[in-house]
Amino acid sequence: MEKKIKGLHHITAIAGDPQRNYDFYTKTLGLRMVKKTVNFDDPKTYHFYFGDEVGTPGSILTFFPWPGARQGQDGAGMATEIGYSVPKGSLEFWKDRFEEKNVRHFQIKEQFGERKLLFLDPDGLKLSLIETTNDDRQGFKSNEVKADAAIKGFHSVTLTLNFAEETAAVLTDIFGYEKLSEEGSFHRYKTDATENAAIVDLFILPDAYRGINAAGTNHHVAFRVKDEEDLMQMREKVLAKGLHITEKIDRDYFYSLYFREPGGVLFEIATDNPGFATDETVDELGSSLQLPARYRGAREQIEKALPELRE
Repeated sequence: MEKKIKGLHHITAIAGDPQRNYDFYTKTLGLRMVKKTVNFDDPKTYHFYFGDEVGTPGSILTFFPWPGARQGQDGAGMATEIGYSVPKGSLEFWKDRFEEKNVRHFQIKEQFGERKLLFLDPDGLKLSLIETTNDDRQGFKSNEVKADAAIKGFHSVTLTLNFAEETAAVLTDIFGYEKLSEEGSFHRYKTDATENAAIVDLFILPDAYRGINAAGTNHHVAFRVKDEEDLMQMREKVLAKGLHITEKIDRDYFYSLYFREPGGVLFEIATDNPGFATDETVDELGSSLQLPARYRGAREQIEKALPELRE
């Protein structure tokens, strides 16, 4: 049986102030801090994971928050909008909440037959809430965001590109997506290998400048496979198309491969296993700083270097 990508696994973005980032995603949006660790390549920087109760693949938005980071700029060769799925009829709640909390947002509109509310996080990262009726995932509930409005996980991701063809070929020929429709400059692709977090929209702007990857922009988009066997089969498919791809990398909570698709977007392929409840129980997720094995001997120095986080 041909292996297919199982939709989105996680998306990683860049932020500025860690406290502001933490407060927005846990308090304003009501997501759970699933894991608090450090950047594997820069242990003086946090790596935050926000998602549902257990960190289900397809619900996780992660951040590298660098205090004082310069402002980035969306452009061609980047993921430029993250779409979250929310319950039908909840957008008015969210619009009122954003007005109350001074979150920059736009008018509710319809795209591809679905109601959506576009908004910006404190660093200018572009996100949207999209009402869906066929998503039975349970969002993480908080004191202020109840089940009837809770964010369920990803709905889609939008990639801004100068041209569609080569990126579309990666989605269809390697990942197993199919083209659904077009609306203006947007081309929608979807996989049938999963019910949710299954959509990639290509936004085609032939004259767009390349983006600047810094605070308020997305760093990479990770797609989901079941395990290492499927991961390595997907690697062979990428190589067969003449694209460069990394060796397998152990990220503690999943195994990864990275490659840059022809339009310039950095793609990751990540496994479902082993998951986030390996160094913490489900109840404890995100409650303390977890370090990769190679940094555990330096915990004291790392904790001193990291900005204090009030939770």
